Amino acid sequence: MSTNHNHQRVQQTHRGKCHGRCGVAVVRASGPASATALRCMAGLSRSLPPPRTALLRSITDSQSKEVLDRGLVFWFPAPHSFTGEDSVEFHIHGGPAVITAVLQALGSVPGMRPAEAGEFTRRAFQAGKLDLTEVEGLGDLIHAETEAQRRQALRQMSGELGHLYQDWTHKLKRCLAHVEAFIDFSEDELIEDGVLNQVDRWVCDLQAEMEQHLKDERRGERLRSGVQVVIAGATNAGKSSLLNTLCQRPAAIVSPIAGTTRDIVETALDIGGFPVLLSDTAGLRESQDLVEREGVRRARERVEQADLTLVVVDCAHLPSDAQQAAAFLQEHLRSVLPTQEQPETVFAADRFLLLLNKTDLLPEEQRQKLDRELRRVSGFPPVCLISCHTNEGLQDFLTVLHSSVKTLCGDPLSGAPTLTQARHRAHLQQCFAALAQYQRYRDIDLALAAEGVRLALTSLGRITGRVGAEEILDIIFKDFCIGK
Repeated sequence: MSTNHNHQRVQQTHRGKCHGRCGVAVVRASGPASATALRCMAGLSRSLPPPRTALLRSITDSQSKEVLDRGLVFWFPAPHSFTGEDSVEFHIHGGPAVITAVLQALGSVPGMRPAEAGEFTRRAFQAGKLDLTEVEGLGDLIHAETEAQRRQALRQMSGELGHLYQDWTHKLKRCLAHVEAFIDFSEDELIEDGVLNQVDRWVCDLQAEMEQHLKDERRGERLRSGVQVVIAGATNAGKSSLLNTLCQRPAAIVSPIAGTTRDIVETALDIGGFPVLLSDTAGLRESQDLVEREGVRRARERVEQADLTLVVVDCAHLPSDAQQAAAFLQEHLRSVLPTQEQPETVFAADRFLLLLNKTDLLPEEQRQKLDRELRRVSGFPPVCLISCHTNEGLQDFLTVLHSSVKTLCGDPLSGAPTLTQARHRAHLQQCFAALAQYQRYRDIDLALAAEGVRLALTSLGRITGRVGAEEILDIIFKDFCIGK
């Protein structure tokens, strides 16, 4: 059964996508009827155009013979297409009427129907053109909103992550083949001594590689979904003003009345190419108001879940003495941050930033003394002196924020490819546990040990979507020359 599917280039703005009109639209069809559709709608009576070569033609309705548009057509014969099937593309003008007319004309071609969501990519996977990690990379690339997301998605779509897992899969297949060969043929003296010792070494090496891969602090997942940054602090510290300043629009209500913000206010930001989900929260204080108390509870819950917390403090509430101000801030940080955090780690630089707001209200000499004193105190998170009213210090703060977010996400182009999906992590953890089963039963019951390797292989295969018993048999006969 052939399908058709419409891809439109859309203009991307910071507020979303502009659907409808565009300069060029690409209508793609895949399946056995693609050649028929191309002949009927491009007026090609006999031969098809050379593969992957643009041909300018009038696009017509095969039934009414009406000319619908004039555009480029491309022919992609199987298996050299995205889906691995015969495919055709019509590059037409992007007006809604043109697109609708071409789609309706395609639908009238025998054997053609609209594609289901993601069906082209599904067919590419089924044809072996992509593994599941590449499919997920393609999806991430389509939905990427920042430069770092684009880089990570493109790297995964190119197959780097899949190649890593395929390499581990190949090693696991070899381990399983050797163990099963030892079980089946060792009594016939067809297997050399030391085979299991070699498997032991391979399993240990694989466990070490997987353990290192899992110790990524969720950088890839964080980059894919966005860094959770929470603005927290006492009432009237300027948290909502900071949110509005960063997103450059009045996303939150700002008022001199304490406790204005009751619920979580979220906005998505691009900080130097990294995705950030910024949340403004209710001011932290004791209150008899039931609604405000619920807002405070939600604020504390969000701080506990945050990747990075921006603790905002009103400079007007600081003692004038720099040393007393530092002590005040230490106590204030402990009241804001999660109660389960240990004192020695509560001010971890990679999880918290301290923002002293309304510095325009302080004398210059007092600001300088305060800055020097806070830099001198050990164990403090990075401190930024800012004014949301005058924008003073905001550029320096953005530099620090970008550095913190980059540390949390990592460089998507350097080092080994990272985990990008919770699904990958869950399957790898199952794989790691299954290898532990091999080690646990290796000297007790070799069949159960082999089952551990088989379970590890299955878990890993679920990430890429590729694993099969025939490949195990191929390795057995290839490595040991059994059954000539």
